[in-house]
Amino acid sequence: METRELPSRWSDYARRLPSSLKDLSGPAAGIVVLPLHVAWSGRRAYDVSDERQRLMLYALLLAEAQREDLERFLHSESLVRMWPQLRRLLGPHARRAWEKELIPAPRQ
Repeated sequence: METRELPSRWSDYARRLPSSLKDLSGPAAGIVVLPLHVAWSGRRAYDVSDERQRLMLYALLLAEAQREDLERFLHSESLVRMWPQLRRLLGPHARRAWEKELIPAPRQ
């Protein structure tokens, strides 16, 4: 099989995104325990009341989670507020997809 025939890991990334930020119903505080299909190696529990832990959690979710997980664990207001920091932790494909589809442009 030639390399050009292999699908990109990111080719279906945009299909994993929620339809709207309103679909994100995750908690703004408390402990989140991720399922194994998201956090298959390493830490699974995060205190979203702690900004550093929430940042690590959100970076993991944006990289690994499916749509249902994003909707369940991401809190829309927290995501938008943290986006300037969070976007630096993401790869270009994920960052562009979120900014194209969901994250509002900053006001100038």
